[in-house]
Amino acid sequence: MATPHTLTQRPRPAAARPAIVRAARTLLARDGWTHCTADAIAAEAALPPGTVRDHFPDQEKLLLSVLLDSTAAVAAALAHVADSHLTEVTDLEADLIALGRAWLAPLDAFREHFAIVRHISAEVTRLPVEAVEKWQAAGPRQARRHLARRLRHVADQGLLDITDADQAAERFILLVPSGVVQRTFHGALPLTRRETDTLIADGVTDFIRLYAPPAPRPAP
Repeated sequence: MATPHTLTQRPRPAAARPAIVRAARTLLARDGWTHCTADAIAAEAALPPGTVRDHFPDQEKLLLSVLLDSTAAVAAALAHVADSHLTEVTDLEADLIALGRAWLAPLDAFREHFAIVRHISAEVTRLPVEAVEKWQAAGPRQARRHLARRLRHVADQGLLDITDADQAAERFILLVPSGVVQRTFHGALPLTRRETDTLIADGVTDFIRLYAPPAPRPAP
């Protein structure tokens, strides 16, 4: 809690900037973009009024940088998930199910980020268009590109019939992990392991049905 002493003495710049960034991230996760004002950030960081504007004159750039840093961390985690699965496919269905489970792990590992996502999704029409575009490019599209490369690798082995790997990656995300993401509101509400496993397995079944290679023709 702020005290009269902390509110009357401006901290050194080196200490203030990270405090401001941490406070902005906390407020984005708790209250959303439109409520994350310079004064609110200063209060959250126990800094004197005006300190945020001293260090970050453009508030939108501050919020965007916080959002993109958070997004980049999750995208890196999902890239690792994609790159560490489907390297050696021994059972396509089981391996895709394992990938689907692993794709959901960031919901627990990055709870603050997904709290930000919930707010951003609700406020999207009031956000700067540039912020939404950069968020999508740095996060969801970046992760999807890594997944597309792994699916292309599987298709090259003849296990899937894929023409557009990026589209296939998008459909995998929609069919497999997205059911859990939507039911839990990005990890905010609990879902039983059985419900999660059923949603993932059903999604994988649909994905394989969609991209199964053509059955070989019988010899004449």
